Order: sequence, then structure tokens, then C-alpha cells
Amino acid sequence: MSGPLVKNIRVKNIRVTWLTGGHSYDEVAFDGLIHGFDDITSTLVKWPEAAQLFSPPGLQNLLADTDVIALYDLPGITFQRGSTPSFFEPTPEVIAGWKSIVAKGLPILAMHHAIASWPTWPFFAELVKGRFHYTPGELRGVAYPDSGYSMHKEQTFTVIAEEHPICEGIPREFSLTDETYLCPIFADEVTPLITTDAPQGDTSYLSALAAVRQEQQSEWNHPKGTALVAWTHQYENSSVVYLQPGDGPLAFANPVYRQLTCNALTWLATTKGVRSE
Repeated sequence: MSGPLVKNIRVKNIRVTWLTGGHSYDEVAFDGLIHGFDDITSTLVKWPEAAQLFSPPGLQNLLADTDVIALYDLPGITFQRGSTPSFFEPTPEVIAGWKSIVAKGLPILAMHHAIASWPTWPFFAELVKGRFHYTPGELRGVAYPDSGYSMHKEQTFTVIAEEHPICEGIPREFSLTDETYLCPIFADEVTPLITTDAPQGDTSYLSALAAVRQEQQSEWNHPKGTALVAWTHQYENSSVVYLQPGDGPLAFANPVYRQLTCNALTWLATTKGVRSE
């Protein structure tokens, strides 16, 4: 279910295009993360300017000049303080662009809140193998409540794929204080990499919808979640990695998290176009 497992390969001068926007984050701390890797050059593009990457000329340049596209964005949602968020559809160019990306085999790293992107577009949930819902929604014909979150959660993470290059040099167990999610994940369709000891019952989480509405949380129930927080899989010709941790400075400055992100980008670059024609 994962992409090709390539070991002991070091790729130099990796070119990563990062998409951001649609969700607030600590820009200074994040820049310190993405510009702190040896042999990796990061270019950051924010929405709505990121839409230009999916125009025909922008897409041509992206496919030619990028080794990994990395997502730390949240398109498809408009947040209104104190109100239910509204959703909007991807443009035809964005839809066509993503189809070209996976057909050509451009590797993809998705991080943290990117799993909530394009909530009305089934393709994107299939691409990342799950979805964080800001409002009750349907996924693969199943009705779900809005998803849950727990901020600043002290967690112990366990590496369960020690032989995978993404986990190279990562301690079998490590600690991190970070936000964790309760949302539907297609865990049986991916290669699991890392799990968390964070509780998976809804009593340990807060309602995302109540939070964005800035209202008192009333009765809220959610199916039990999965402990899986990092995985990889293949979507058409693209290798995909998702890392759920990564809310802010505590993660970005953590040396193990930095190594994990670097490993993911480096491994993904080795898979570029491996299965494309």
C-alpha cells in the first residue's frame, strides 16, 4: 500500500513546494522548520496565490521544478468567527491539476490540518486517506459528526515501522506535546508508521464545530478513533505521506519531529515518477 521502499539513498538538492493558507499558524516557527534542512530548498506559496500553481503554465512549472509538493494548507473552507464555516468547491483547474499531479507521480507530503482540506471533494479524502470534519459530513456514504481535537496534548509516539526509511534515526518511542485529532481514517488502506498513546474516545476531545462557533459544547459523540498518526500509501502514481502532528512551535522545534519531516521529504523525493509512465 505504500510507495517503493528505497533505503540508503540520499537525494541532494531536493526542491519542495509548500502550500499554506486557509488556517492560521506560527509563520516564523514554520519557516524555521522548512528552511532548516540540508539539501532541501523550500518554496512557500499561500492561498489564494497557490491557485496559480494549478493553471496550465503553473502546473507545467510545478511538475518540472518540484520534487515534492507539501501541504500545510486548508483550502475549501471559509471560517467566520463565531459562525458555522462555509465550504466552497475546488475550481476545474484545481481538479484537473491534482489529477495531473497523481498521474505524473509527483510525491505528496500532507501535514496536520491539511487533512481537513476540500471537505466537499471526495478525491481529497481518498488522497490523504481520511478527513477532519469541521461540520457533520458524509464520507464514503457514512454520516459522521464534526471531528474532535485536543490541544497541547502530551503524547508518547511509538514507531511501528522501524525498517522504513521515513523512520530512520527516529527513536522507537519519543514524546511530543502537540494537538491531536479524532476523525475518520482509512487505517487499513495505508502502511502505518507511527502511533500515539493519546486517548481515542470522544470524552478526551472537544467538538471542532463548537470551537469555531465559539459556543459552549453541548452533547457531542464521535466514533472511536485510531492511534495512527503517521502513514504512507500510494495514490495512483504518487507516493503520499501524512503526518498528523505539527500544530506549532513545540513540534517545529522538536529535533525528532524535524528529523521525521526531513526523512519524509527525502524518501518521497526518491519515489518521484517511479510508477509513472
